[in-house]
Amino acid sequence: MTSHNSLADSGIWDPFGTLHRALWIGGGQWAGKSTVARLLAFRYGITAYHYDYHDARGHNDRRIARRVGLGEPVTEADPDDRWIHSTPEEMAAQTLAGFPERFEWALDDLRALVSGHPIVAEGWGLRPELVVPLLDSPRRMVVMVPTPEFRRHQLRELPRAASLGHRVSDPARAQANRLARDHLVAEDAVRDAHRLGIRVLEVDGSRDAAAIAEIVADHFGPYLPEL
Repeated sequence: MTSHNSLADSGIWDPFGTLHRALWIGGGQWAGKSTVARLLAFRYGITAYHYDYHDARGHNDRRIARRVGLGEPVTEADPDDRWIHSTPEEMAAQTLAGFPERFEWALDDLRALVSGHPIVAEGWGLRPELVVPLLDSPRRMVVMVPTPEFRRHQLRELPRAASLGHRVSDPARAQANRLARDHLVAEDAVRDAHRLGIRVLEVDGSRDAAAIAEIVADHFGPYLPEL
C-alpha cells in the first residue's frame, strides 16, 4: 500500500489529503453501492461522492474534449453499434480500457472536496487496481458485486436498472448484451480485488440495504467518526 508520505513521490497530487483519507466502494453495477454510501453519509455525517453521477454529467465536457483531441467524432457511436452489434466481450474491454482516464477525472473532483471526516466515494469506475496506490490500508476499500439472481431482481424492481437510455432496434438483445458486459466487468473487479487483498462483498438480496451498510461500516470502522 502507498503511505501518505509517499503519495507526492508517486506523482499523485493530494493537496488537502482528501484522497489519502477517502473510503472507497467499488464493484459491479446495481449492487447497491450508492444506497450504502448514502446511508453511511446520513448516519455518520460524512460526504458521499457518486462516481456515476459525475461521470455521466460533470465530466461530459472533458469526454468531448478527449474525443476532439484524438480526432474522434464528438458524438457517441450509434446506439445499435454500441449495444447490439458489439459482443459483450468487446463492450467489457472498451469499458475497462476507459476506466483509467475516467478515474483521473474523479480524482480531480475529490481533490476539490475538503471535509473534517473521510469522504466515501462509490462507483463501478473506482477499480481496485486504480485505487490501491492511494491506500494506506486495504480496509479503506470494499468491492460490492451483485449475484446474477440479485441483478435480475434489480431489473424487475427498478425501472432505471433496465433502461439503456437510448432507443435501439432490438431492446431485448441490447439488454442481454449489457447484462453480460456488466457481469464481465464485475468479474474483473473481483479478480483484481482478490489479487490486491481488497474485501469483496457479494450482494444476493438476503440482507437489506441497511444490513449491508452495517457490514461496510464495520469494515470502515477505524476511519469513521464516532456516533
